[in-house]
Amino acid sequence: FTENEVKTTLLDIALPDDDDDRLSVRITFTPIHRRGEGESGIIAVLQDVTDQEKLEQARREFVANVSHELRTPLTTIKSYLEALDDGAIEEPQLASRFISVTRSETERMIRLVTDLLHLSRLDSKQSMMSKSSTEVNEMLEEVADRFSFQLQQRKIHIGIQVEPGVTNLLLDRDKIDQVLDNLVSNAIKYTGDEGTIQLRAYKLERDLLAISVQDNGIGIPKKDLSRIFDRFYRVDKARSRNMGGTGLGLSIAREIVKAHGGTISLESELGQGTRVTFTLPIQQEAEDEL
Repeated sequence: FTENEVKTTLLDIALPDDDDDRLSVRITFTPIHRRGEGESGIIAVLQDVTDQEKLEQARREFVANVSHELRTPLTTIKSYLEALDDGAIEEPQLASRFISVTRSETERMIRLVTDLLHLSRLDSKQSMMSKSSTEVNEMLEEVADRFSFQLQQRKIHIGIQVEPGVTNLLLDRDKIDQVLDNLVSNAIKYTGDEGTIQLRAYKLERDLLAISVQDNGIGIPKKDLSRIFDRFYRVDKARSRNMGGTGLGLSIAREIVKAHGGTISLESELGQGTRVTFTLPIQQEAEDEL
């Protein structure tokens, strides 16, 4: 120590019962000075900053992921525009293909920015809920109708099963539609031709409704299940990007369901298929009328 110098250091301590978890401790050393005696000791203050460090690490990873996800399509767009400027525009067939790729990458960037803005609003609680009474069976049928063209092209059968007694539910229809669209879109992407997708709605408890989307597609490896709802996490990065995925769909779905007071979970067996289930609280009739 130099005179009146305060030193701070950060220690990462591995917890004995958990190989993956660590404790972050910030230690501040302050010298004690007594008049006429000089430095007579040191005060050490220990502060648990584990949560702050985890948040900072998550922030750094998020910024790095966003930068990467934006840079990839921008690099592609720049390369194709340069090729067009260098003379490819004079060849109609080649120019058409290059412009198509550029348009596709631009649309991908728009989807990414839209998802980021949506996620930001959900994180900051700025996304207002506009709940209304919704007929569950009709909602699921409309989801299937929206994907009818893709389903017919791939000869994928979609079934809807609503448990007797499940009728209306108080929810934000637009936002739950977004959750369902994401889950059904994922199921179609990863289900083979002539596959099957099943939509179910059933009561888990007296005041809890479950809605599930199940497919018999390629499934997800066990090692990826714990991170499947992480932002920008993709099991098959190349395939997801080629199909237009932003890596944020399941994260947005989780935040929407949480905002409704529900939970979302995923079960999968590699080569057997995947089932995603989310729950929503069932409001009393008296509350529905308010």
